Amino acid sequence: MTTFFRESTIVFRRQIRMNLRNPAWVLIGVMQPILYLVLFGPLLKPLVAQFPGGADNPYTFLVPGLLVQLGLFGALFAGFSLIGEWREGVIEAERVTPASRTALLTGRLMRDMLQLLVQALILVVLGYLMGMRGSVVGVILGIIITMLIGGACAAASNALALTTKSEDVMAPLINMVMMPVLLLSGILLPMTLGPSWLQSLSDFMPFRWIVDAVRDTFSGDLASAQVLWGVLASLVLAGLGTLWGTSVFRKENA
Repeated sequence: MTTFFRESTIVFRRQIRMNLRNPAWVLIGVMQPILYLVLFGPLLKPLVAQFPGGADNPYTFLVPGLLVQLGLFGALFAGFSLIGEWREGVIEAERVTPASRTALLTGRLMRDMLQLLVQALILVVLGYLMGMRGSVVGVILGIIITMLIGGACAAASNALALTTKSEDVMAPLINMVMMPVLLLSGILLPMTLGPSWLQSLSDFMPFRWIVDAVRDTFSGDLASAQVLWGVLASLVLAGLGTLWGTSVFRKENA
């Protein structure tokens, strides 16, 4: 375990150095949550105030949705940098080392999770400054749920990157996944506004359970059934994403 942690940390430090060498990407990563809230917040605030639960504090509804959106879509693009590393021979160089194949993925996931955590904290702090009222314990739990689903998406993104090895193939695949998730998970607007058939379809979308769970935690309802289902869904997806990513890394470096 000590060796695995040391190997993962080495990969993590290298990934962090790569990010810091390109300050533009660091700035974009920090600005993304700010732009989400500053631009989407005022636009959606009048709409949120019209449906149940949104009149008192629209930002308590908006921030959890934007937080999950950040965890989902930000992490889904994590694999693009891996394609560049593969093309430059970095993956080939790593495969000749005695490092654990799982550590090669874990180190990258540690970088992605750190970036997501920083973005999530910025989003939450800005939400409080703009008037959000949320339970502190609930906000912490909501961030943890978001980190789980972000880790799942980051692992899946890395696996997809090594499978396709092409940005031209990976980009449309991600966009094809993002569209139904954005529409059916209720990230920006509740599914109760849609027709019954659309609501029934969204019931099979695990990301909707996660969005509802994070919203409940922010409102302080930590013992609701939605929180339970959301936590279970995030744990299952995190496990599946990690298994897929680990499997692809092991095959790639066999």
